[in-house]
Amino acid sequence: MKNGSILFLTFLLGACSTKETLQTNFSAKLDSLYSKTFPSDAPGAAILVMKGDSVLFAKGYGLADINTKEPISTKTLFNLGSISKTFVANAILILQEQGKLSIEDSLYQYFPDFKNKEIAQRVKIKHLLSHTSGLPDNRQVSKDTVFYLTANDAENWLPVTKTDTLVFEPGERFEYSNPAFNGLALIIEQVSGMKWQKFIEENIFKPSRMNTSTITDGPHPESGVSHAYNNIQGQWKEDDYGEEPTFAASGNGGIWSSVEELAKYEQAIRNATFLKAETITQSQTVYHPINWTDSVPPQIGWSWFIGQTQDSLKTIGHTGSQGGFIANYVTVPDKDILFIILCNTPRDIEADAAIVLQLLSQENWLD
Repeated sequence: MKNGSILFLTFLLGACSTKETLQTNFSAKLDSLYSKTFPSDAPGAAILVMKGDSVLFAKGYGLADINTKEPISTKTLFNLGSISKTFVANAILILQEQGKLSIEDSLYQYFPDFKNKEIAQRVKIKHLLSHTSGLPDNRQVSKDTVFYLTANDAENWLPVTKTDTLVFEPGERFEYSNPAFNGLALIIEQVSGMKWQKFIEENIFKPSRMNTSTITDGPHPESGVSHAYNNIQGQWKEDDYGEEPTFAASGNGGIWSSVEELAKYEQAIRNATFLKAETITQSQTVYHPINWTDSVPPQIGWSWFIGQTQDSLKTIGHTGSQGGFIANYVTVPDKDILFIILCNTPRDIEADAAIVLQLLSQENWLD
């Protein structure tokens, strides 16, 4: 072997060794943090950090089920809450790529029984995707909690179609809307001719190799998933399907997945597996309505929230919260970083993201 080749090989081995040391240090620090945070005999979380296609850290903490004592692993299925909205939005964009709808379509095209037809004609699919529709969330959840314990997408969307007025003109400002995504799920069903859950399974789960992920369709899965809990006066109380109103309305929060399979979801997005690259770029770019009037600038694309780290690096992601479940999915696209935390008990997930991103910076993974 020539001297140059020997030097190059030595350089490569040294680089690999340095990378492995960085990963070991990062993993040890993160594991130390979360081992102290989540007791082994209580609800907990699964965490994953990925750089490019390499998993830097992945581990489960605590219990998936208080009764069976099943431990949380990186394969444990959690309810994703509103991270589910990104799947529904992507399904809408798949149908647009197929030429079966347009995000410029008005709601009247799909819901001609709107009480106020003029409102239905002014609000477009893109307004639902970006929470800028101005449609009120006029569900009477607190007055009829029993009904909303099992109410499906259509039953959660119906009150919205009975509105006489808008909160603001479509596109003028942002107001987060769960029923908007119940409506989008119903549009997917109309256009695709199949249950929207099935459409996502066939067009997103399968090509992404998310083989165990599932979607609420009525009651949540009876087995194979974690349960969620709140600590009430020192006692763990279950809070998911059957306890939490609107939990069965799955268009806004019905997807169940693991940190491992969400990593596959992110890889499929990066590789343009189920959507064209240009469509993905548009979906993850802030939508600026021309009639925006709010002093706070928009910060959302087609369901994806766009922000930045403390180091001013762009972030793209979504949080989720439903019953006792809470989750965060954060990417730093310029550095190929993905951070996911899925919890089955309430927690400050924004603080978790900040801590992990800071640690990544300190350990030179954001260089």
